[in-house]
Amino acid sequence: MSHPPLTYADIESAADTIRGRVRPVTLSALAPGTAPAGPDDPLDNGYRPVGEVLLAHEFEQHTGSFKARGALTFLAAHQATGTLPDAGVTIASGGNAGLACAWAAQQLGVRATVFLPETAPPVKIAKLRGYGAQIHLAGREYAEALAACEDFAAATGALASHAYAHPLIAAGAGTLLEEIVAQVPDLDTVVVAVGGGGLFAGVATAARKHGVHTVAVEPEHCRALNAAVEAREPVDVSVDSVASDSLGARRAWQGALDAALHDSVSSVLVSDPQIVAAREALWNRHGTAVEHGAATALAALLAPAPHGYRPRQGEKVVVVLCGANTDPSDLTPPGPTPDAA
Repeated sequence: MSHPPLTYADIESAADTIRGRVRPVTLSALAPGTAPAGPDDPLDNGYRPVGEVLLAHEFEQHTGSFKARGALTFLAAHQATGTLPDAGVTIASGGNAGLACAWAAQQLGVRATVFLPETAPPVKIAKLRGYGAQIHLAGREYAEALAACEDFAAATGALASHAYAHPLIAAGAGTLLEEIVAQVPDLDTVVVAVGGGGLFAGVATAARKHGVHTVAVEPEHCRALNAAVEAREPVDVSVDSVASDSLGARRAWQGALDAALHDSVSSVLVSDPQIVAAREALWNRHGTAVEHGAATALAALLAPAPHGYRPRQGEKVVVVLCGANTDPSDLTPPGPTPDAA
């Protein structure tokens, strides 16, 4: 289904819709020594960012990810226009979008039915049940869950939401950048992980309005947007990454590609070992347990040259940590820091 192109006015409208209903994002400085050094590390040997790097704690948002912004924007808009059916809303999701949709539906008194791949993390399934959603597992990839969701919507009349491919969803996500710029008015660059492209499209659209550079980061074996930019059209890609539970879109949204085809956007790929190491670094230096999709953004700053993204001297950068719906049991206990007694 085609939609009108995403505009900055859409993001302004979304900000009005969800103001006071979502948690404003908080920022913190990247701790010194976050990038580990050593010949066997998958991160750059001794590299330290030369710019000022801040972390956006969007993993603290309702439902544990940025998705709450778009889901609430989407449902509130349909409720306001009387286009929300009695059958409620349905969505296919690897987890985070489903959680957000279920939460937003609960907030607005709407029924939610969520379709997930069988590979969805148990922690996300448990949280979905906590929001009162009806859950269906279908297939092993997002595309299979989406097909089952579409069949359900056709049979029941439920409003079909989407994990990322809708201007209302992207506009809600773009409100995050508005909050960041309000706190960092001289922001130079925002770094964001990309799956299907809803967060990226919203953030990049708002960033372009403010003259901010956007760095779109993807796993090298889960690169729907990067491949679309190369082909100048959305194309199917393979999905094989440690971050595929949240970034595992097989095809990028056209709206995301439109946002990416600007000089204000850079596309960066990182490896799974770099993603894992960035996640460990956040845990060891910040005590922050994020999902691999969130760590993907930070991995771009820590990956060895010529890969990743290198801030210039004095550049002010915000890295979006977009979600924390993860099982932290695979994180090693942090050892003593240099400041420890």
